[in-house]
Amino acid sequence: MKKLIASALLLASVTAPAMAQDAVPFSGPYIGGVVGLDHFDFNADDHDSGLLYGGVIGYDINVNGAVFGLEGEYSDSDVKEGLARTDRDLYAGVRVGGEVVPNVLLYAKGGYTNARLESRVDDDSVKLDGYRLGAGVETTIQGFIARAEYRYSSYERIAGTKPERHQAALILGYRF
Repeated sequence: MKKLIASALLLASVTAPAMAQDAVPFSGPYIGGVVGLDHFDFNADDHDSGLLYGGVIGYDINVNGAVFGLEGEYSDSDVKEGLARTDRDLYAGVRVGGEVVPNVLLYAKGGYTNARLESRVDDDSVKLDGYRLGAGVETTIQGFIARAEYRYSSYERIAGTKPERHQAALILGYRF
């Protein structure tokens, strides 16, 4: 009997978020994979582009079509510029958007980013603090999400230069 009750409670807890998802799009927790193009500018003469990849988690609240959310991301890329290569990039920020037509959200985002560069010569690495701004479009179908977005990151000065990053990303995931 205890197993039957436990199974019923588990089933109810799993199906309740799915029913809520159908009622209010762009609301609740989500997880997704990130893939795209990463262009890193260390200075005017030292820049490179490569594959961006990673993962994102977040939580959104939809209030009458206005969406407010928090998200975090871990990403990396295969960019190598000069004697350094990019390593992990951590991001924590907010999203604000609006549902322009059913199941289509336009949004802007911004927050803190912390990237790491590694030397291609030795084991030294440098951590860079900065900010990220971005904008995108998202659609959702039965809990599955797809986003296309542009992101710009600016980092603190290092060795007399101000590194920047431009990314075009595709995010595919699921909203619970």
